[in-house]
Amino acid sequence: MMKMTYYGQSCVLFDFDGTRVLLDPFVTYNPLASAIKVADIKADYIFLSHGHQDHVADMLTIQQQSQATVATIVETAGWVRKQGVPDDKVIEFNLGGTLQLPFGKVKMVYAMHTNSTPDGNYGGFPVGYVFFIGDKTIYFAGDTALTMEMKLLARFNLDYALLPIGGHYTMDAEDAVLAADFINCKEIIGIHYDSFPPITIDKAETKVLFQAAGLNLQLPAIAETISL
Repeated sequence: MMKMTYYGQSCVLFDFDGTRVLLDPFVTYNPLASAIKVADIKADYIFLSHGHQDHVADMLTIQQQSQATVATIVETAGWVRKQGVPDDKVIEFNLGGTLQLPFGKVKMVYAMHTNSTPDGNYGGFPVGYVFFIGDKTIYFAGDTALTMEMKLLARFNLDYALLPIGGHYTMDAEDAVLAADFINCKEIIGIHYDSFPPITIDKAETKVLFQAAGLNLQLPAIAETISL
């Protein structure tokens, strides 16, 4: 059984048959997530797509209260360690690398964005992840522009794709429709939108855009849980 809870921006918590996998924890400073108590969020693993504040702000708090293992690209992993996360709770890997974990397999894939950590240091490449869980395959794009490299993901027969749609800092909805074609996935979950004025979208208009392309777009409410 697989479920996903959306906490706003790009912060999602997967429940992979009892294993809790959190991505890009940013709740405290998101005005749309003010009703969410970070103390209630527990994770077994935390994956970071990059080091920008709106993707890592609550990493340490959640890691400490859960004793979660944090996985990310090498340079961002260095910043994670500097925050006090023990070495045995940090997994550093790099683009093209694949982790074999108790809950399934996770491959780090390309994203086109920038990456620095909150202390201003270089954070390595921004990344996305492909999760292979049982008979399901899920793509978490992270912060990215539309890239030709996305076509390489079509071979994975993706069941779901979490794509940024807010524009300004990442690809917008129109580019996300093209991305869905590149990756050959019709089940799309929108992320990275509405948290701040530059990335505010018209939800109804965006859904029509995806529907016209033959795509099913889900825009879950903050704290909403959906089955996958």
